[in-house]
Amino acid sequence: MNKSDVTRNHFMLKGPLAKKGYDWWWHSFTAENAETGEEQPFYLEFFVCNPAQGGDKPIFGQLPENQKKGVQPSYLMVKAGWWGENAGQIHRFFPWSEVKISEPLRVECGDCFLTEKEIRGSVSVSEEDAKNHPEYMCDSGTLEFDIKIDKKVAFHVGYGASKFFRKLNAFEMFWHAEGMKTHYSGKLILNGVEYIVKPETCYGYSDKNWGGDFTSPWVWLSSNNMTSKITGKKLENSVFDIGGGRPKVFGLALDRKLLSDFWYEGKSYEFNFSKLWTLTRTEFTGKETDSEIIWHVRQQTTSALMETEIRCFKKDMLFINYEAPNGKKLHNRLWNGGNGTGVIKLYKKSWGRLELIDEVEVKNVGCEYGEYDK
Repeated sequence: MNKSDVTRNHFMLKGPLAKKGYDWWWHSFTAENAETGEEQPFYLEFFVCNPAQGGDKPIFGQLPENQKKGVQPSYLMVKAGWWGENAGQIHRFFPWSEVKISEPLRVECGDCFLTEKEIRGSVSVSEEDAKNHPEYMCDSGTLEFDIKIDKKVAFHVGYGASKFFRKLNAFEMFWHAEGMKTHYSGKLILNGVEYIVKPETCYGYSDKNWGGDFTSPWVWLSSNNMTSKITGKKLENSVFDIGGGRPKVFGLALDRKLLSDFWYEGKSYEFNFSKLWTLTRTEFTGKETDSEIIWHVRQQTTSALMETEIRCFKKDMLFINYEAPNGKKLHNRLWNGGNGTGVIKLYKKSWGRLELIDEVEVKNVGCEYGEYDK
């Protein structure tokens, strides 16, 4: 459902989650090389972990001595990455003594800054530091960014992330997409090369997750670069967003559940297992071949059906790195990309029959799939 609720974008690590919890604000978009015009997708993220455990230095959960002692991570991490054949991710860590967070959303740390309307800062990691500090979980490189944010369409998942359920910490991993379609503008400088971000060609996306742990499997798919295969027209007021995997509610795992919304030319087709009255049913697979990751998702309610097939070349993706609040890093093959392509078929159900609303070609798909190490 396209309903704005910026309170869900507030800092959530209070109460029990302050000692064992994470919160992040994610932004992804496509930029253009300032000289050549070549497309280059990026992501920027502010990730915070266990504020009540921190102090004057970042605490890294992947340090062997911390793992032996059971010391949990605590820091704010500014996470920056880019996709394509030279994909990479770089991380900058701040201790909690250098972090200011206030409401409405305002995060400040060093020269890094985040609100609902802008994200700016810099991340730089030398080759030596990337090699000698595996606890940083990143590559080497330098990225400067100064980006304006204009959120156009939201995915409000409903009461599952309401204040009541947040207070109870009912879900292990909460989700809210305040800007599943977002217009970004500004510039980035990646390793000395300038890139321009334009609202009309950025195909931007922003969301947030928070909770006490991650999910496995982990699924995410979204794009607003959409063209009708029936009419050949660009769908300017459309976006789809799929996320989830194996959510836990009050510690009980719900196997293979996804939340999704297809905002199709101004109308919402939502597939949300938490809205029991819609009788949402989901089937999905994530498949790895020698060269690709392939997602197939089939979801239906009493009134609609959506079939989604997306693929992304592995050479354009990376294994995105996070450690959980408990200090464990169980996701070591979490495929993450921004160059996915595919097709969505959207149907309306009418008197037991399916009527095709549209068959849509999608590009610049943000995509993610992974399962915990076994």
